[in-house]
Amino acid sequence: MGEHDEIYGRERSERLEELLRNLADRIRRLDQDGRLLADAPALLRALGEIRSELFHYEVRSTYDSPEVARNRQIVEEARGRPDSLFDDEPEDDEPWRQREQE
Repeated sequence: MGEHDEIYGRERSERLEELLRNLADRIRRLDQDGRLLADAPALLRALGEIRSELFHYEVRSTYDSPEVARNRQIVEEARGRPDSLFDDEPEDDEPWRQREQE
């Protein structure tokens, strides 16, 4: 997959925003003219196109680059390991103090 397929660019984002604004304007005009439901088929087509583009935006805008994916993997691996330096037992809260002999 090329970089252009993985990342949703600024120009494409701006086009999507414009599509959404145009749809909103169209819905307002149809509503004012009392034709909101009369143009349902055309609205459904427009919604389908916009829905598809929104899906691509969501998928591409959340894409992790290989570097980000590797960093995420390192963090997840570190979270899964027990940390022997820090123990939750109360007697270990102050390791510098000498313990009383029992």
